[in-house]
Amino acid sequence: MRGSTYRRCYCRDENGKALGKTCPQLSSRRHGVWAVRQELPPRADGGRRSFSRSGYDTAKDAQAALDKVRALLDLADGDDTEAQTLVGDLLEEVSKNKKAPLPDLSETRRRLVRGQKLTATMTVGDLLDEWLDVKRKSRKKTTLNGYESHVRCHIRPALGDHRLDRLGVGHVQQMFDGIDEANEVIVAENEARREQEARGRWAKGGRPPAKERERLAAERAKLEALPPYRRVTGPASKQGIRRTLRTALNFAIGREYITFNPAAFVELAPAKRPPGLLWTDERVARWRETGEKPSSVMVWTPAQLGQFLDVAEGDRLYAAFHLIAYHGLRRNEAVGQDWENVSLQSRLLLVAKGITVDGWTPIEGTPKTDGSADTVHLDSGTVAVLQAHRERQLAERAERLDCGLPWAETGKVFTDEGGEWLHPEVLSETFRAIVAEEDLPPINLRDLRHGAAALIKAAGGDLHDAKVKLRHSTITLTSDTYMTLFREYEEELTEKAAAVVPRARKGGDSTPAHAPLTQDPGNGDAPQPV
Repeated sequence: MRGSTYRRCYCRDENGKALGKTCPQLSSRRHGVWAVRQELPPRADGGRRSFSRSGYDTAKDAQAALDKVRALLDLADGDDTEAQTLVGDLLEEVSKNKKAPLPDLSETRRRLVRGQKLTATMTVGDLLDEWLDVKRKSRKKTTLNGYESHVRCHIRPALGDHRLDRLGVGHVQQMFDGIDEANEVIVAENEARREQEARGRWAKGGRPPAKERERLAAERAKLEALPPYRRVTGPASKQGIRRTLRTALNFAIGREYITFNPAAFVELAPAKRPPGLLWTDERVARWRETGEKPSSVMVWTPAQLGQFLDVAEGDRLYAAFHLIAYHGLRRNEAVGQDWENVSLQSRLLLVAKGITVDGWTPIEGTPKTDGSADTVHLDSGTVAVLQAHRERQLAERAERLDCGLPWAETGKVFTDEGGEWLHPEVLSETFRAIVAEEDLPPINLRDLRHGAAALIKAAGGDLHDAKVKLRHSTITLTSDTYMTLFREYEEELTEKAAAVVPRARKGGDSTPAHAPLTQDPGNGDAPQPV
């Protein structure tokens, strides 16, 4: 294809018309600038085009630019029309922006070979859009919601405009530093709102006097102007944000957009799982006094669990609580359980589905992890409970049909009164209502699953037994949550084991358990000092 270098100037005649090559001063080497012009492959529609650029100080500089343009054109094989068109598109776009540098030869070759876009520089935001489009086709709705929340609230605002190929560890670290700074602001604003609420509250009882009512109204007006309470982004959330970004960047590496994942090298404080603790008598007394829970993961003792189950036995959802308490099913797994995956005769239950919520809308999907989809061995007591529940459900169905009311044949073990899916939150609300009525120390429905691990320890099992029972992916996950709980049970079992040994001395005897090595001097049989 034809191309050349030439000298040009911007002189004009008296009518304002550019003189171009007719300028008489072009004979001087110091007049004008050097320019290049190179014919490009035709557009996809067959239209002709060319690359042109001026402003070079010397003929040598212009020739070097022309050589680079021709080298870019040579990247496409002579018989590869599609590649030639793509390179032509790239050079045509660069030609329109006189300040844009010529494309890097090796980078253009890499993109051309790998089928990537030549005419655009990908940003982190572009990558996130592409990655989420792929994930929408393969991920569960709840998982996708987590990805989109991390991208929308944290990753895109901080990194979206950065060029993907220039993203470094420092940029990612700055994002997390910004999250920490925002946390400090949130803590301060929450404290200010808490203090303002106290100033606007009349704590003396009765109706405040007129002067105080005016003051309280002014304080409450100030409260309305303050930002609402917000939650800080804690260590676990920051680990989740980094995990989302790392996954997106690994996707970019797989597409050969980049070769390095900076998110993998950012240091964050580890997200520690709260330990599971038993509701001992001392902790219950402290809770009744202060209203504070010792840990966010609290577990009932067997006696407390028995008290709850005795009260819950009359509820239509009792079998769900029993199943979670004894066999550690998650809430979504319990409400998503199908009768076709329950064999009462073989005493087996297959966890194959779960019902989660998107906002308030129930969504059926697969269990949390691949390892969660597993077979659970049922004890004879649980089999009897499920059998009684099945008989009650069939009776409900027959009664509704006899009354001319519809019954949804969902095949679920636990349903609402019409046979429809049981909303997961209904199960939680029922659980909370029973706990409050019985005045038991508070736990969440999820803690009822944690209690299944405590039952394993009480029965003599170990962490591996708990991992299998709860269908955890790794024993580390089990250990992080239940090691403290198991140690507490170990102490209790140690005391019980020691009490098994019969002793002649009673608990109220103050005599030492072992005789002293020397006799009491007051004893007549003892040797007297000389």
